[in-house]
Amino acid sequence: MNSKKLVNTVEGCADDALAGLVACNPNLQLLQGHRVALRSDLDSLKGRVALLSGGGSGHEPAHAGFIGKGMLTGVIAGAVFTSPAVGSILAAIRAVAQAGTVGTLLIVKNYTGDRLNFGLAREQAQAEGIPVEMVVIGDDSAFTVLKKAGRRGLCGTVLIHKVAGALAEAGVGLEEITNRVNVVAKAMGTLGVSLSSCSVPGSRPTFELSQDEVELGLGIHGEAGVCRIKMASANEIVTLMLDHMTASSNVSHVPVQSGSSVVLMVNNLGGLSFLEVGIIADAAVRTLEGRGVKIARALVGTFMSALEMPGISLTLLLVDEPLLKLIDAETTASAWPNVAKVSVTGRKRTRAAPAEPLEAPDSTAAEGLPLKRVVLVMERVCTTLLGLEEHLNALDRAAGDGDCGTTHSRAARAIQGWLKEGPPPASPAQLLSRLSLLLLEKMGGSSGALYGLFLTAAAQPLKAKTDLPAWSAAMDAGLEALQKYGKAAPGDRTMLDSLWAAGQELQAWKNPGANLFQVLTKAVQSAEAAAQATKNMEAGAGRASYISSAKLDQPDPGAVAAAAILRTILEVLQSQEMTDAMDRDRMTTPKKTWMGLRRLRSHTDIQGSRKTTKPKNHCGHREEVPDHTVLCP
Repeated sequence: MNSKKLVNTVEGCADDALAGLVACNPNLQLLQGHRVALRSDLDSLKGRVALLSGGGSGHEPAHAGFIGKGMLTGVIAGAVFTSPAVGSILAAIRAVAQAGTVGTLLIVKNYTGDRLNFGLAREQAQAEGIPVEMVVIGDDSAFTVLKKAGRRGLCGTVLIHKVAGALAEAGVGLEEITNRVNVVAKAMGTLGVSLSSCSVPGSRPTFELSQDEVELGLGIHGEAGVCRIKMASANEIVTLMLDHMTASSNVSHVPVQSGSSVVLMVNNLGGLSFLEVGIIADAAVRTLEGRGVKIARALVGTFMSALEMPGISLTLLLVDEPLLKLIDAETTASAWPNVAKVSVTGRKRTRAAPAEPLEAPDSTAAEGLPLKRVVLVMERVCTTLLGLEEHLNALDRAAGDGDCGTTHSRAARAIQGWLKEGPPPASPAQLLSRLSLLLLEKMGGSSGALYGLFLTAAAQPLKAKTDLPAWSAAMDAGLEALQKYGKAAPGDRTMLDSLWAAGQELQAWKNPGANLFQVLTKAVQSAEAAAQATKNMEAGAGRASYISSAKLDQPDPGAVAAAAILRTILEVLQSQEMTDAMDRDRMTTPKKTWMGLRRLRSHTDIQGSRKTTKPKNHCGHREEVPDHTVLCP
């Protein structure tokens, strides 16, 4: 099956792409009758050297994205992955010559078709009396043994565009530009790696990779690389790439060693996310600096792609101060990044975090729940959320990005780590405030923000009192914050539905003589019922509101998670209440009766259900009994 592409026609895609670039860039013009883009201010180049480059389309933003003052004068584009026609190359040479330039340098990537077509056009132009020189760039560092064809031209060619452009802008002559560019080209190398192939419009992918394979040392036309390696972490792959590029046993290596100063290019081959590119850039900088290499400049982005190939290439160029000045020279080329003209290495990359404000003494600390019980509640909640990860993710895939369970698990692990660092605050207000900060920092996503808002607001009423009416007021404050900032209301199919239902039941705590567990039990039951009811609701807020309600036939994952948290809190508190009651009875009950109660408790799980095995008999075996049997003397 051919891969899908957003094109008008397969035959016209290269023309349409170049026309689109020119249409949006007033500094470019098309050469009529040819697939050639030139600077609009061509006539201003009288007396200077013109720079022409190009090759097959599909490498965008190369090559036309690098046309501009301080870089290329023009570009000749071929069909996708196809060398441009000789006639178009010659037309471009004639056009810049007629504008009054004193010579033309052709910058060509080392591929057979490009060498032949640009070379033939050069010969014809010279026969017409036009001064033309040509440099062939081969920066591929993949091959340990060079073949007759030499090193392929890859992303390092863009650095040659920049160096030659700065020299031409400074008025340097054709011969000197050619000589200096040839020297620079020998001081760089590029290596690519890809997770899969790309596909030319109208065609199938050029090669296939297994899920656990990565292609190393490939070119920019969808061709396979020099070897296939097992999928590994970004750090491991970057290390392998840099090892290969700089190994002296590799005839195409770059002689980078400790103390060297380099320009680093991290080039997206077209299909990697910005996230992945950033991770690879970080790994490359850390690895090079760890080897004592000074990174004078770092260029990160898409410079020379291979259509939609999900891969990356790394380019290293050895530099000194004169060469850096050429790299830093001004250019109006749209695809050249705005790079800071300072060294990457040696710069301080972190700033100390601001000090946390000192917490005011909390008068309610002594009134809080016993610390052991607080810790147990949080530990059990964490266990519950970790156990629900896959279930919540499955529910979230219907209306979101399928990460609700992952987000809650991230919160659970953060809380577990926090508890290992030391006991939490005894004050309920301080406890909720600390939890809110932790979730805001570690949980992430809208869930982290919502829980953070809820807990921050809920903490405020608990600063003065911690009785049942205060806890009800805390619930009210949290719900109010969720509605104010989350823009959700009951019935909108969000986590608010569960919490709102529970909050309505907790209003009973404000009545004199209210029973903690009776009210909390009703609140949990209402929350669970509300969570299940969300599957019949039309989403009115959150990401699910963008999805057709016909597709939402499962409960909202946020509501399910909130109800599960409340259920866990109830069960732990009930279990602890039973423990406390038995401990009190132990102080007032004869030993034989106490032992009976202990046996009864040993046969009751956290929900209060009966276990189905008796204590060991005199033979050491257990006897199965019906679920309803009560085992106590």
